[in-house]
Amino acid sequence: MQVWPAIDLRGGRCVRLAQGDYQRETVYDADPAAVARRLVAEGAECLHLVDLDGARDGSPANLPTIAAILKAVEVPCELGGGIRSEDTIGQLLQLGLHRLVVGTKALAEPDWLREMCRKFPQRLVLGIDAREGRVATHGWLKTSDVAATELAKQFAAEPLAAIIYTDIATDGMLAGPNVPEMAAMQRAVDLPVVASGGVSRKEDVAALAEIPMAGCIIGKALYEGRLTLPDALAAAQPKR
Repeated sequence: MQVWPAIDLRGGRCVRLAQGDYQRETVYDADPAAVARRLVAEGAECLHLVDLDGARDGSPANLPTIAAILKAVEVPCELGGGIRSEDTIGQLLQLGLHRLVVGTKALAEPDWLREMCRKFPQRLVLGIDAREGRVATHGWLKTSDVAATELAKQFAAEPLAAIIYTDIATDGMLAGPNVPEMAAMQRAVDLPVVASGGVSRKEDVAALAEIPMAGCIIGKALYEGRLTLPDALAAAQPKR
């Protein structure tokens, strides 16, 4: 199972939000590129970047910081947040990002996402953020009536690179991931599914690897010292 350390960006800084609440922000570092270098030095083989300003405002807002991260490390980086047009997709891929996470627009305009998947095969990731199993959009500010697994099934035949499934209730709370929900999503589709939200111990990583999920995203636990990246990487390996 892949481990994707998260770097959440807001105002050019590395931050975390509790349950996606923009009023509950913790700033961890003013230099996200330095954070990226440190994570790679600890063994990270890929990085998950989130443009929180972009997610809320509808278009990428931390491009200089993202470019600095891409210059600082050579591992594949993916980005989510505010990716809602073909021009934006083209611009970000040209910047050097490995793949892009599309969320809000998938629910609002599913045909657009299908078209983009075919234009950019294996470069797009469907980001599904859910509150109590229902899809949330617009930087988690709105919750729809659409079941997360049903949204995933709509795109299961498209050339997506993966699905990232985030459980909002557990995100940033350090209380463990919603393992049953993650397992249900992985069973629902044949696409790789990456779990996000609540991972705070090596046992959490091992539980997700047992499902098995294709990957997991870890953020706050790394920044607050609850979990080291080497321990997470070891726990993600299949049991002998």
